[in-house]
Amino acid sequence: MTAQMHVPSLLSRAGAVSALTLAAVGGTLFAPGAATEAQAATTHANKALSVAASKKGAPYRYGSTGPSRFDCSGLTLYAYKQAGKSLPRTAQQQYNKTRHISASTRQKGDLVFFHSGGRVYHVGIYAGGGKIWHSPKTGSWVKLDKIWSSKVSYGRVR
Repeated sequence: MTAQMHVPSLLSRAGAVSALTLAAVGGTLFAPGAATEAQAATTHANKALSVAASKKGAPYRYGSTGPSRFDCSGLTLYAYKQAGKSLPRTAQQQYNKTRHISASTRQKGDLVFFHSGGRVYHVGIYAGGGKIWHSPKTGSWVKLDKIWSSKVSYGRVR
């Protein structure tokens, strides 16, 4: 008898929990509709990135969280809120809440934090290729820019 012929009889005898264990031991576990934490984070990050990009040209306004004007952390807060995730208000608070990751593991949609003197002063959303979507300063607007400093760290929204 082949292994394929044994599986149905094993499943009928083993029950659902044991069947899942057998599948896991076999190296593959498939549960329809179940996404891993990493897949869910990527989905939220991609949505947030898309929302931020859609705000291209929206004017900077200190303290604004959208939908038509933003400061830096207001843009990230708004983008992630539209993606179904909650972030605190300021860049420093957002830094404190995210899971810190290395530059080598950064992905599109991760947050990029700019540091000076031990504090976070700016945040944007990583767009890939060394660029971020951000709302930089008074007189400017939401735009895609190259990361201009080496004093950055990265955070993944959980």
